[in-house]
Amino acid sequence: MSPLPIVAIVGRPNVGKSTLVNRLVGRRVTIVEERPGVTRDRKEVECNWLGRDFIVVDTGGWMPKGDELDNKVSAQSERAINEADVICFVVDGAVGITEDDARVAQMLRGLGRPVLLAVNKIDDSRHEVNIWDFVSLGLGDPHPVSALHGRSTGDLLDAMVAFFPADPDAPVSGADVVVNPEDVGPRVFSVAIVGRPNVGKSTLFNRLIGDDRSVVHDLPGTTRDTIDTIVDTPTGPVRFIDTAGMRRKSKIDDGTEFYSMVRALQAVDGADVALLVIDATVGVSAQDQRLAERVDAAGCPVVVLLNKWETIADAEERAKISSDIERKLHFIGDSPVLKISALTGKGVHKLLPALAESIVDYQKRVPTRKVNDVIMRAQSATPAPHGGRIMYATQGATDPPTFTLFANKDISPAYLRYLERMLREEFKFGSTPIKMRVRRRDA
Repeated sequence: MSPLPIVAIVGRPNVGKSTLVNRLVGRRVTIVEERPGVTRDRKEVECNWLGRDFIVVDTGGWMPKGDELDNKVSAQSERAINEADVICFVVDGAVGITEDDARVAQMLRGLGRPVLLAVNKIDDSRHEVNIWDFVSLGLGDPHPVSALHGRSTGDLLDAMVAFFPADPDAPVSGADVVVNPEDVGPRVFSVAIVGRPNVGKSTLFNRLIGDDRSVVHDLPGTTRDTIDTIVDTPTGPVRFIDTAGMRRKSKIDDGTEFYSMVRALQAVDGADVALLVIDATVGVSAQDQRLAERVDAAGCPVVVLLNKWETIADAEERAKISSDIERKLHFIGDSPVLKISALTGKGVHKLLPALAESIVDYQKRVPTRKVNDVIMRAQSATPAPHGGRIMYATQGATDPPTFTLFANKDISPAYLRYLERMLREEFKFGSTPIKMRVRRRDA
């Protein structure tokens, strides 16, 4: 549970909950489309109003009955309601009260917690008269808002903050804050779980965090947006990020899936480590190869997870899959390959040690003297072509390890790969990517 106040945004499908969340936070953090059912998981976003930090939780549309997937989405919404300090119930002012609105209101009235009734899509003062029909829901005076245009959302935020407990220790302004380095907690490492649709990413995410945060269903594309949770591990806090399944662009046929892919790629670009989940029953597909290339280009270590491994009983088939991993994903180097079952948990215990090792390599810093020793030995064994020469080398950064080489002329990519291999083998960088930069300095 977050130490910050939690505000859950709830309501039936397609009333504008995600649009309202984006408006409250002040940036586009959720996927919005003019059709019901786009949001499925709970998405938590930090928000600030009048100097108060709090958590806004976007939820999928609550429905009293539906198919298996609808019921799971509704269950996620109910979880958010039960964990919230303040509940914002969003209804559609252009449609009026529906039977589902009445059922949600009945559920909320018995909770004994603050509930704000937000009547959305009131775009101008002429339509404000429509809000008074919603008084019959028994949740107090309604708040007219337009999430799309931002009308009266500041008043809604005022009402939310008014329910928060007093915080006398909060500073008056940001200028009054003095940060003591000893009070800053350990860095939180981000681990993105990526893969094709329906390979078991959300099942693995729920198992790693020990909670049913993501909706899990056999329907490909169930996860629409990125969902993240911080977990305390023996090596420090880790932020696990569940992402939507990524397909080829030619297979993407709607806006929701396009934005899902964009969010997933953003998660990869911002991650410290990526978990590439592959369905062992299918093997390494061309799309898995493209995803691995995309993750490798992002510059973060990769841990390959062969999920559903327990369903492969034939020894020859298992050997073939392992061989395909080495052959088709050779470009990601010595990345760990773990055989797991996200559903049963078998083999998942090996994941945290593999992540810890990847993080250590990702942060590794080598003394300049040792870097130059390796570079000089490498040049003595195999000189650079066309009279090229590395005069000096140093590691300029970590996350990932980045080496700067000062040379008398441009160095060919093939020779840089040779030097990278020498550095990787000497200092045991494992699977973490290494960046090589050349600065020309005429002799």
